[in-house]
Amino acid sequence: MQITLSTLAVVLGLGYALPQIYGVLKPAAFGASVRKFPRSLPWGYALMLTATAWFLYYFNQESVSDFAAYKNMLMAFFGAIGVASCFFVKDYLAVRGLAVVLMLIGKVICDTARWADTEWRLLIISWAYVMVIAGIWFTIYPWHLRDLLNWGTANEKRIRLGSAIRLAFGLLVAVLGLTVFRAA
Repeated sequence: MQITLSTLAVVLGLGYALPQIYGVLKPAAFGASVRKFPRSLPWGYALMLTATAWFLYYFNQESVSDFAAYKNMLMAFFGAIGVASCFFVKDYLAVRGLAVVLMLIGKVICDTARWADTEWRLLIISWAYVMVIAGIWFTIYPWHLRDLLNWGTANEKRIRLGSAIRLAFGLLVAVLGLTVFRAA
């Protein structure tokens, strides 16, 4: 089943925008919860297992004959690595899980927006590339997300401003999904 660019933009835009309302209205509480994220084990387990299952789904869809004979072994190996990460790589597990999810979201965006007949697709594709680069970076250096979140939540003014900018961007993407991408 292929998702339309319109639906994807609305879901991603609103999913990105809605948490930012909390940041604008209650910056202190928002900042406290954001600062806890990098070392949160519940978020880490959820994101890592989601990323593992999602990656295995894509891997299973792959039809490259070079590794067809080993596909089942590789599926078991990759699945075991994802689950084992939850036990043996607990440090910044949430960041690592988020990093893989960001890369997978980037894939979905690029696959969906590739042939859209509007130049506005470049906005959402650029967002996808930022997600992929961030995913790669935070996989290698997960403490940089912690540092970035600490900087972004250093005071209420910074939290409100950052949340307002992210809210506006998320709403822009959702509006594009409801208007421009619907026709594409």
